[in-house]
Amino acid sequence: MDIATLIGLLGAIGIIVASILLGASSDTFINIPSLLIVFGGSLFVVLAKFSLGQFIGALKVAGRAFFFRLPDTEATINELVELSSVARKEGLLALESREISSDFLKTGIQLLIDGHPQDTVRAVLEKERLMTLERNRWGAKIFTAMGDVGPAMGMIGTLIGLVQMLSNMEDPKSIGPAMAVALLTTLYGAMLATMVCIPIADKLNLRMTEEARMQALWVDAVLAIQEGINPRVIEQLLGSYLPPDKRDKAAGAASGSA
Repeated sequence: MDIATLIGLLGAIGIIVASILLGASSDTFINIPSLLIVFGGSLFVVLAKFSLGQFIGALKVAGRAFFFRLPDTEATINELVELSSVARKEGLLALESREISSDFLKTGIQLLIDGHPQDTVRAVLEKERLMTLERNRWGAKIFTAMGDVGPAMGMIGTLIGLVQMLSNMEDPKSIGPAMAVALLTTLYGAMLATMVCIPIADKLNLRMTEEARMQALWVDAVLAIQEGINPRVIEQLLGSYLPPDKRDKAAGAASGSA
């Protein structure tokens, strides 16, 4: 689980709830028609902008903002160097009995075991990488759209409330409560966009970038293993995916072991 996403969302919601409870009665901030306009209306408007499959897929992809986590880059490089050593010493068929940590990497290794040419291996892995990027991209797009639609639906709800308030000006005592209810939809729309949809969209974009980078590492490693490149050269090649501080540390450890 990504603890940063959970802490960020719960922390923001907690601060808003605490400020409401400290300032006034919580009942003042609950209005069912306003909730229906903002949350229900936003869902239907976004659904109209995309296909049903894309919309449902985005809801599934949203879980990646909380639960998806890529393997550590340094540990992955160590695993790949070990696989390259086995392939170089015992042949590609020896990799069949090895346990592979990633489904994407497992696909690539299986292609090597089956004896496919390098162009086929590259094409299959690139297609898989592009499809993964596409799923993440559509998920981020839909939550970005919901973040755009939420405040607009809140404004629509506010205008509806103002029209209802202005049509009943005979009772001055009802103006204040009616104005408060009208403004609640704007509050709900801003909360939906700022505290839920936009953070999830940004986190999905981050996941997309991180996963694309990791998959590029796996593709480079699989092709290098197929070519029979020396494991130390593969380690140097993959070391470019590490941050500079870890890269220098890994290079020092490699030279020390040599």
